[in-house]
Amino acid sequence: MNHFKPCLLVLALILALPVQAGENESTARPGKGLHEIPDAELNLMRGRYTVGGNAVAWFGVTMISTWQAANGQSLQGALTLGMDFSKGNTPKITFTPSVNITAANAPLPDASGRAIDGSGLQNVSGLSQSVQIAGDGNRASNVLHLNVRNDGVIPGQGSGGGASTATALAGDASATASFDGNTAQLQLRMEGQGAVQQWMRSGSVGQSIQLMADGQQVGNRLQIDLVRQSLGGNLPLAQNVAQAITLNRGIGGVGGQ
Repeated sequence: MNHFKPCLLVLALILALPVQAGENESTARPGKGLHEIPDAELNLMRGRYTVGGNAVAWFGVTMISTWQAANGQSLQGALTLGMDFSKGNTPKITFTPSVNITAANAPLPDASGRAIDGSGLQNVSGLSQSVQIAGDGNRASNVLHLNVRNDGVIPGQGSGGGASTATALAGDASATASFDGNTAQLQLRMEGQGAVQQWMRSGSVGQSIQLMADGQQVGNRLQIDLVRQSLGGNLPLAQNVAQAITLNRGIGGVGGQ
């Protein structure tokens, strides 16, 4: 997953050209002042200043998946991924996975002769949510929440580090939560019964449920949190923009005092 770039409000400022004197006003001084440039002229300019009205200071993802099978077996998986941009353009990344499987108290139902194919989801960009069921009496849900806060408190950093994987195995059941530096993924799987997945990678966020058995209860929940920081709290950006404007003073002509 590429680093998520801050959303910036675009403004353009430039010192106006001095007003040229007419033939009968040769002794008049050039006019000076700061003027707003029309959009038509901005389109012809090569360089523009970007002043951040709001920049992403923290980006967080929480994924939770649960699966209650008809035979009493339970699979649970969760992960949290945080990216702290408050100290510069290179984020501090934290990742905390959690997986758990409880034992079954009955044999898995026979699901032979049933098939589901969700391979095409790997090619989908943007947001995708999918539920494929080949069975009866199943309950499945995909839920996604997006929370955006302005000048909010950046959550405390967890103990997790960078790339990591957590896996639990029990017979034909598996639960995996992983992050490899580019893709965060949560997956629950029962051989012959189906699979439950959530992921976030460059250009794609998705939730997928595939069931080939009866009487299953499955749920996916994904929450994305954004904390935006105003320009006043983004001192490095403010200083860089102010310096750039200062260096360009005098563009368009030199006038005496």
